[in-house]
Amino acid sequence: MSEPDLIPGNGPRISSIGYANSKDGIYYSGQTQLIKPELDWERYGCEDPRVTELNGKYYIFYTALSIFPFRYDGIKVACAITRDFKKIEEKHLVTPFNSKAMALFPSKINGKMTAILTVNTDNLNRTARVAIAQFDQEADIWNSLYWANWYKNLNKHIIHVRRVATDHIEVGAAPLKTKQGWLLVYSHIQNYRDSNKIFGIEALLLDLKNPRKVIGRTRHPMLVPEESYEKYGQIENVIFPSGALIRDKDLWIFYGATDTTSCLAKVRLKDLRDSMRPDLKAAYAVRFKKNPIISPVSEHTWESKAVFNPAAIELEGKIHIIYRAMSEDNTSTLGYAQSSDGLNITQRLPDPVYQPRGDSEAKKVPNGNSGCEDPRIVRIGNTLYMCYTAYNGVEPPRVGLSLISVKDFLKAKWNWTKPVLITPPGIDDKDACLFPEKINGQYLFIHRINSQICVDFVSSLEKAPQDVNRGLWLMGPRYGMWDSKKIGLAGPPIKTKAGWVLFYHGVSEDNHYSLGAALLDLKNPMLVLSRTSEAILEPEKKYEKEGQVPNVVFPCGHVLRGDTIYNYYGGADSFVGVATIKLSRLLAMLT
Repeated sequence: MSEPDLIPGNGPRISSIGYANSKDGIYYSGQTQLIKPELDWERYGCEDPRVTELNGKYYIFYTALSIFPFRYDGIKVACAITRDFKKIEEKHLVTPFNSKAMALFPSKINGKMTAILTVNTDNLNRTARVAIAQFDQEADIWNSLYWANWYKNLNKHIIHVRRVATDHIEVGAAPLKTKQGWLLVYSHIQNYRDSNKIFGIEALLLDLKNPRKVIGRTRHPMLVPEESYEKYGQIENVIFPSGALIRDKDLWIFYGATDTTSCLAKVRLKDLRDSMRPDLKAAYAVRFKKNPIISPVSEHTWESKAVFNPAAIELEGKIHIIYRAMSEDNTSTLGYAQSSDGLNITQRLPDPVYQPRGDSEAKKVPNGNSGCEDPRIVRIGNTLYMCYTAYNGVEPPRVGLSLISVKDFLKAKWNWTKPVLITPPGIDDKDACLFPEKINGQYLFIHRINSQICVDFVSSLEKAPQDVNRGLWLMGPRYGMWDSKKIGLAGPPIKTKAGWVLFYHGVSEDNHYSLGAALLDLKNPMLVLSRTSEAILEPEKKYEKEGQVPNVVFPCGHVLRGDTIYNYYGGADSFVGVATIKLSRLLAMLT
């Protein structure tokens, strides 16, 4: 895009199409102008190319702008052909009607050249549609008589992609052929005519022989604007895909950010395909068949109403579970259970092992929620550090910290230290734990302020009440995705050679609590290396969908044994379940 003319009123900033090359797909050189406005039907700009190679020719479809000020009947598809990216051999206006985002399939389908395009993209009185066009010969691609007949029968060619009437869709990259089907990366914009529009990148899987048939699709965006270069620029909060490649095991997606920069994102191809065909994929998290493993006990007043949101830690070959228990008057205390194999409960104590002791945990509202909630436990040396949510029903929740020696814990001598509130008053702060080892000589606390996960570094635990006062941003919700409303820490980070694996819960706009994971840099955990675009455990079973709070899986603890992670979670704020996840598979997805 050129700079604007210095004399006002002389026309728009003009777009043309450039060319550059790269050996690795990341670093480019040799930038030069390849396609520029020359003909009347493109005089005000050439935009958004999609390129396909077929029979030794490169077909570059692009948006041609012929009218200024811009309006829908001057926005159409054009095609340029080259064999070497040095010389454009032909240029043609393709569609006689308003359309954009056209791409050719890289091989013939049923003997015909086949393209996919988006129709009625800019006419406010019509709905944008993705459709298939097939040609007996190359010249039909820009034959106006062909397109007149095609448009008259548009309904026969449409692929139904929108989820709701307020969505807007456009073809992204040229389709890629896989064994499972044609993979199409596309732009899916939620709330399109609203100020709250959300640009997302999604994918479809189309039948190899009948590309009008959708055989798989993403359920929500795999990428939304998060980074600063995706949020701030010419047009804020915009990401738009127009290129894709399969390299080794990954799908590379090339996209524009804020109409300002060109960017690259990668996703593991198998994981993406699995998410698009849930009927074929193996579950990332496998629930124990005998879930729930802990249920309320009516004879125990303190845990008669609900048991949920458990911490877990392995000591001397046993898995120790500290779970939140709730009485009929909604007071939360912490109970204890034990498992030898990680699945079946072999011991459970009849009395709570931790009870409210401070003013921030005292009941201030009769029958209102109060007490000690949602513990997370880590071991450093010979001490166990437990963070939990302290809540009295009146003030915003704060994070409490209490310690116990490993020796006392194993002997069931519940000599917990007097709790210390480590987060400031007046701020909704919870979902916290201490990193299991120091980072660059400092302790690191993870916690959640409002809807985001944040961290604080402290030089000593004695100074924690004074030093946990900044809330450095680590991760936030991704609008339009499964974790769009808020996120919070699940269990403590797991150290691996690839980085710190961080499980977290995400809440969707319809208030479903699900589990995801992120990978943090080993030396600098403030750097988020990757994040699952799909939830790896979400509410499906009755004990997860029905309870005090429906549609909730909420883990607070896990144990790693060999390659298996035992993830303990609360179901619907009423029960405790366990699901196993293979660490190697999770890392394959995140790295």
